[in-house]
Amino acid sequence: MDIEHLPQSPGVYLMRDATAKIIYIGKAKNLKKRVASYFQKIPSTPKISALVTTVKKIDYIPTQSERECLILEQKLIRQTQPIYNITWKDDKSYPYIKLTWNEDFPRLFWTRKKARDGAHYFGPYPHVHLVRKLVYTLWKKRIAPLRPCKFDFKKEQIAQGEGLKENNPSLYRKVQSCIYLHTEECAAPCVRKISRPGYLKLALKADWYLKGNLEPLKESLEEEMKEASKNLEYEKAQELKEQIQMLSFLKEKVSLKEVSENTILEQTQKSQVLTNLQKALQLPRPPIRIEAFDISNTQTVEPVASMIVFARGEPYKPDYRKFKIKTVQAPNDFASMGEVILRRTRHFEKGEKLPDLILIDGGKGQLQAALRALGDWAKKIPVIALAKEREEVYIPGKPEPLLLPLESPELHLLQRARDEAHRFAITFHRTRRNKAVFPNV
Repeated sequence: MDIEHLPQSPGVYLMRDATAKIIYIGKAKNLKKRVASYFQKIPSTPKISALVTTVKKIDYIPTQSERECLILEQKLIRQTQPIYNITWKDDKSYPYIKLTWNEDFPRLFWTRKKARDGAHYFGPYPHVHLVRKLVYTLWKKRIAPLRPCKFDFKKEQIAQGEGLKENNPSLYRKVQSCIYLHTEECAAPCVRKISRPGYLKLALKADWYLKGNLEPLKESLEEEMKEASKNLEYEKAQELKEQIQMLSFLKEKVSLKEVSENTILEQTQKSQVLTNLQKALQLPRPPIRIEAFDISNTQTVEPVASMIVFARGEPYKPDYRKFKIKTVQAPNDFASMGEVILRRTRHFEKGEKLPDLILIDGGKGQLQAALRALGDWAKKIPVIALAKEREEVYIPGKPEPLLLPLESPELHLLQRARDEAHRFAITFHRTRRNKAVFPNV
């Protein structure tokens, strides 16, 4: 089975039989590595053995994060019901963290069921044990010492006097035996150790953390981990490391459209275009992230450059960048391109994620300027240039440009990225030029 077209990044894979019917759907943090594990010489289980002999084609849908592929996997399995999938044919799901704003004194715990009950749900999350530990950490560190009990008491019951003791004696007796009350691990609104407004502030704090404001907690955990490691408390350090890892899952953004048959077809077709482009350009991996660059220096006034990003075949505007040309005085597209690419490499040196492909708007001259600026980075990042006149693709080391069929989706993808970079550069240049000509407007 050919799996070279699969990227080493998160996504969902769809295994099809000879009739193109989906027979198994799975998720992976690393698509290529996960799918390769199925095709070992000795299958791990009879189920795997039966599956691999039936699979004739593997499609994939790349995602931005592990959580996103988790949710997409659930939706696809429940919709298509592949014969080899069992897990998602019932109501089982990955865990959520639930904050019960529908109760007078909210609680915080993890659950597998999400309902429309007025509570706040965070997730879902891929790893159950990490969710448990996170909830425990928020509670144990008194970041959110919300009541862990399931007692059903209302604000009216503890509003006056002794509270539960007067209004619900039987429940009060149960509360008096609560270990969390006596160890002071709970804020204990039931016996009025905290007012309801004060308790709700704790719940709001938990809500704030779970919505992604986690840096203070992360810094605290990292300091504890370093201290534990320094004191040779490796078990404690490992536990703290897992808690820090869980915080990264909370910060992941998930964006999914409604999944329909057309959506599945559209997404797999995009993946196929990326696979075909990988083969045509002889890339080491599918170009899931493309960074395209263009220069705009009309009339030599306020020369600028643009960088746009295509992620999974579509524009990803949060990563767009604008550049003012600083070191090139006369109109010189080659030198300007070299400056911009050199400035981009400084971000790679700081650990920023590398693109799968750099696309230069221009011909052989612009390509050579970009390669010189990249230096050793050119060994890790494929670079091509796309010239407008005949839509020629210039590839390093190739004496002749590549001419992709004009009607091919692969060329259309490169054209869209190139044209978007040109549009973005022109728009920025027009803004800069207007400010230079009309500084007081």
